[in-house]
Amino acid sequence: MRLFETPLSSLGARDREIWRDLAHVDGVLTSPYLLPEFADLVDAERGDVRVVIAEQDGRSLGYFACHAPVGGVVRPVGAPLSDYQGFAAAPDFKVDHDAMLRTLGAGALVYDNWAGPAPGRTRVRAGSSILDLSAGAEVWLERRRGLHKSHFKKMGQRRRKAEREFGEMRVVFGDPLGERYAALKSWKSAQYRQSGLIDLFSVAWTEGVLARASTRAFGPFRGFTASLYLGEELAAVETGLIAGGTYHSWMPAYDPRFSAVSPGLLLLHGIIEAAENLGVARIDLGKGEQAYKAYYTDYEAPLSAGRALRSGWTAARVSGWEMAEQLGAMLPGPLAAAPVKLRRRWSHTAAIEPDYAARLARFAAAFAHAPKRLTV
Repeated sequence: MRLFETPLSSLGARDREIWRDLAHVDGVLTSPYLLPEFADLVDAERGDVRVVIAEQDGRSLGYFACHAPVGGVVRPVGAPLSDYQGFAAAPDFKVDHDAMLRTLGAGALVYDNWAGPAPGRTRVRAGSSILDLSAGAEVWLERRRGLHKSHFKKMGQRRRKAEREFGEMRVVFGDPLGERYAALKSWKSAQYRQSGLIDLFSVAWTEGVLARASTRAFGPFRGFTASLYLGEELAAVETGLIAGGTYHSWMPAYDPRFSAVSPGLLLLHGIIEAAENLGVARIDLGKGEQAYKAYYTDYEAPLSAGRALRSGWTAARVSGWEMAEQLGAMLPGPLAAAPVKLRRRWSHTAAIEPDYAARLARFAAAFAHAPKRLTV
């Protein structure tokens, strides 16, 4: 197998066509995040996206979009925004990570949501929650009601309560004036601040990617905004990506004033009911252990978090975190988890801030504002 890399901007139309085909397994799109169009969204904001191409006997086997290495570390395109990462390739495709890192001139690859056989060492395996609506929303709802009668009964009660207290419920698709995205941004930023997490809307390139996606309303790869109104009040908004019959729910938020009636779930029900008209046969709710997903998930797409290393200083630096975690495990009580939390926060910050000085400043600010969250 031969590996080579090129700037995304230099990739030709033929390669892009093959890339799209490889992102579909048996005709089904693995994820919008594995398409060249998602890489384009990110590159328009950062300008540093590279593509590793795997070839054998003159035939392209896989495409992997990533950012140019920073400090010897390479990350998948769009991380931490990209809910799927890895090669657009056949399901059993696996690459020699040492050869890939040499091709990129990097010493380490760090990933959070790798789809397919993961390179190097996997830390965590989890699943992205999938709703299979291929038989239609009514069939899906009947099936899920049979499995979780109490939950769906409660959702009916919450809708009636919402309409009784706030006004008629309606779901609106699209956002031509950008006002719904602005509301989502405000709610989500407040949520980030309250939780002590990095506000993705405060970072120029991540906010730019989200904003570009929200305004890309047409075409086979498009952004999607759905909004829930109760009476005349905007209660919930979410934005995501649609491609190949798959809707990936990306960034949901709601007005806390309506939390008693579960506006986010009411909006999800509205999207499910409209799925056929939207050209959606599958909804991907992403990775996470939120309790509500158990009521909606038909199956999970496996994803891995981990890292791949090539011998050298960068690998030694990354491995230092592991040594700290192993030593930390010997500490008493909640302190044992402190190194793991610190490593996760540093990795998240490093993905968001390519500039080392800005990264240190953001990490220090996070520690100052939420030391308990980061340590215990």
